[in-house]
Amino acid sequence: MPRYNPAEIEPRWQAYWEQNRTFATPEHPTGKKRYVLDMFPYPSGDGLHVGHPEGYTATDIISRFARLRGESVLHPMGFDAFGLPAEEHAIKTGEHPRLQTQKNIDNFTRQLKMLGFSYDWDRVLATTDEDYFRWTQWIFLVLYDTWFDSEAQKGRPIAELPIPVEVEAQGEVAIAAYRDSQRLAYQDDALVNWCQELGTVLANEEVIDGKSDRGGYPVKRIPLRQWMLRITAYAERLAAGLDDLDWPTGIKKLQTDWIGRSTGAEVDFYVGQADQFEAWKAARTKNAFPAESGDDALRVYTTRPDTLFGATYMVVSPEHPLVDRLTTPAQSEAVHAYREKASFKSDRERTEGDKVKTGVFTGSTAINPVNGESIPIWVADYVLAGYGTGAIMAVPAHDERDFEFAQQFDLKVIPVVDPDADDPNRDAILAGKACFAAQGTAINSAQFNGQTTQEVKTAVTTWLSETGQGSEAVNFKLRDWLFSRQRFWGEPFPILHEVDENGDATGIKRAVDTSELPVRLPDLKDYKPHGRPEPPLAKADEDWLYVTIDGKRYRRETNTMPQWAGSCWYYLRYIDPKNDHAMIDPEKEKQWMPVDLYVGGAEHAVLHLLYSRFWHKVLYDRGHVSTPEPFGRLVNQGMILGSPQYHMSDEDYQAAKTDLDQKGIRGDRAEDGEKVSIILKHSDDSDLSDDETEKRKGQTFLAGTDFKVLAKADKMSKSRGNVVNPDTVVKDYGADALRLYEMFMGPLEATKPWSMDGVGGVRNFLDRVWRMIVDQDADEVALCDAITDKPCDEAQLRTLHQTIRKVTEDTEAMSFNTAIARMMEFTNFFTRSEQRPIEAMKSFLILLSPYAPHLAEELWMLLGGQGAVANATWPEWDEAALAQSSIEIPVQINGKIKSKINVSPDANKDQLIEIALGDPKVAEQLEGKTIVKQIVVPGRLVNLVVKG
Repeated sequence: MPRYNPAEIEPRWQAYWEQNRTFATPEHPTGKKRYVLDMFPYPSGDGLHVGHPEGYTATDIISRFARLRGESVLHPMGFDAFGLPAEEHAIKTGEHPRLQTQKNIDNFTRQLKMLGFSYDWDRVLATTDEDYFRWTQWIFLVLYDTWFDSEAQKGRPIAELPIPVEVEAQGEVAIAAYRDSQRLAYQDDALVNWCQELGTVLANEEVIDGKSDRGGYPVKRIPLRQWMLRITAYAERLAAGLDDLDWPTGIKKLQTDWIGRSTGAEVDFYVGQADQFEAWKAARTKNAFPAESGDDALRVYTTRPDTLFGATYMVVSPEHPLVDRLTTPAQSEAVHAYREKASFKSDRERTEGDKVKTGVFTGSTAINPVNGESIPIWVADYVLAGYGTGAIMAVPAHDERDFEFAQQFDLKVIPVVDPDADDPNRDAILAGKACFAAQGTAINSAQFNGQTTQEVKTAVTTWLSETGQGSEAVNFKLRDWLFSRQRFWGEPFPILHEVDENGDATGIKRAVDTSELPVRLPDLKDYKPHGRPEPPLAKADEDWLYVTIDGKRYRRETNTMPQWAGSCWYYLRYIDPKNDHAMIDPEKEKQWMPVDLYVGGAEHAVLHLLYSRFWHKVLYDRGHVSTPEPFGRLVNQGMILGSPQYHMSDEDYQAAKTDLDQKGIRGDRAEDGEKVSIILKHSDDSDLSDDETEKRKGQTFLAGTDFKVLAKADKMSKSRGNVVNPDTVVKDYGADALRLYEMFMGPLEATKPWSMDGVGGVRNFLDRVWRMIVDQDADEVALCDAITDKPCDEAQLRTLHQTIRKVTEDTEAMSFNTAIARMMEFTNFFTRSEQRPIEAMKSFLILLSPYAPHLAEELWMLLGGQGAVANATWPEWDEAALAQSSIEIPVQINGKIKSKINVSPDANKDQLIEIALGDPKVAEQLEGKTIVKQIVVPGRLVNLVVKG
């Protein structure tokens, strides 16, 4: 019998779309344009799991929907292909990373095409393609050629940088050094996260609890000369630009918090000889707070200058450049040991509030500028080098971390802010026994006593400025972007370093001419890192490593760019992927930008998204793009968890192990932080099913036992054994069923557990759609007898147009689960109809096609549709058809339905009673009886209460 067979239908239509270039992007968009973009994947060797297609299916539905409505659509796909995994594979096997990367890309491509996504495959790209990273290098040179004009709040060419007279007088070398110090791309001695096992520097976000996020290897902080990008120059604009974006509130907040704008004051604490303090203070001229504090002062940034009188000690980060200068000989050994230990801690470990505070006294003191008192200086890891100045004035009475530290080391606590009189902790706060971090009235603050917190902030900041000891300041948590990696598999920097006759760097740098791009990776005999911070490219042959230009010898930069580089701008290259002469054609950029819909995971909130916005703003300032922001609307799809698995505690499992072995049940150890549980599995590695458990008194037990179990759905991972391969789902149920199920599971943004039973349920719906149109009892595929050329009756027409409206509105709103539910209702209604008008069926298939495109194409062809359904026109609903001329309501006698009457939807109570009493069936039932009560609900029912 001609049953629905996805294995036969789906490959045929995928081949049709590819051969006919059905989803090719129009060269010049006409009418409304819609640029729909996925965050492109890293092509791992494991291929896709069923969590990956969720966002891709959502964007595919929107893309198909927009085309059907006559819009010009750009919907591309590519691969973020540089990165550590391919290089780790190369180190183990000796195989070039490009070979493994291409195998992975080929597998991902196969799987994506298998799912019927309507990408324009003519535009596919990978960040590892030479004709792509040529332009990544070109953008780096734009950054290198740009300085930020803070007055204009704009990036400008380095040639327009004003050179101070005193620098110009020193000659070309000094001028070059000055320009280098102002570039958006610059080199600096940075404190970096060095992972010896991986042989590379990691970004802060790639370090978790002092270990690398990939491999879990120890990470140590060390100083290293690195390329940096001055993203901090754009902090104000990055924060302000969020206001106009249609992004999730949570993502905006994450970026705002990451940028971390605050206002306060910078203050210098004198750290020289005490008898020289007055002379130092006098030398500070009015309103001339120096740009740098120098070795005789410790500069802090504070948002609470009103609490300066309560500063009883200072803390510098273990990495602060003045630690050696401040450490006395007697404290040298203790300080050195403490700094070494701190170097293996991540920022997160160091700043977690529930950790016991640690620190060591430097042996030195500083002088508080507002009262001249000497206070001790400590080294403690709860202060980070990357925030503010890397040093703080500690006010334990009014800062929780400082209070905990003061208690730990028995340091003085002086309250300088009086809370309200009705504060229950006021007595303890004023006695220095509790911390109060809110605002109040100044006490113990000399001439500022009695003023409000805000008044003291202003007055103290003014006084500091007048005495040259401080100044109002704006600070950001955002740090400049560490942009170097000591790896092979990444984009080479297009920078040359001049060397002298001895091969030593002179400090002069030269950009590779754009005509010489791309700078290709050299051939290496091995890819193993040295185990020391030296890039693998330094092992390249000299004919790659050294070049001579105009009689001068240069050495190529041997660090490579991080993986983030290629993903910062790929959305632009999709618009013009074959351009050999420019990053992008300006006219094409104006036609398609900005991206109208961007879908991807929320985990990219403060990395990729922030980095992309930064690069885009620089390109905007330099005239290479026409929009100030790259992504107009952002949607984060929720995570799809693995099917629920049954866990036991380790203790319970050990106690039950003998009995479980007899039942053929084993346990896999699973760790979630410090928590350990045991995942129960059958001996064939399959998970336990719900049928093997039972609930008793609100708890779940293994059936027939007293062994407690807990159902838990976790993130899909190989280690948990809960990964579902889409190849298997497509083989058993079809791609349309997989697509439809992922959209039917719940709202797109929600986190949802996977269920194979759910896939089966959606497949049943697709079978019903097939049987609604196809004669399942025929010997070959043919339309069923119910299909007719006759028009819809009133009820059918109303159902059709209700469905058109609901699916249209819900698809545009990306409420895909409710749109599918409505299409299920349509199918149920028309399956019960003895006649199914062909025009209604065609309209329905157009609605279904973005969701289940293969089935829709097949049935469209059977119904005689012109061309592919993907090229059809989306139907419009008719408001008149939605209005009902009559409705059917039940008539009850003593609560039991005796008849049904057709009435106007607007009929009032009196009219309904009159029509009900005139109904022959009702009249027959009322013979010999007396009506004692009439219950009427207009539009719903008539109920007659009778006796006799």
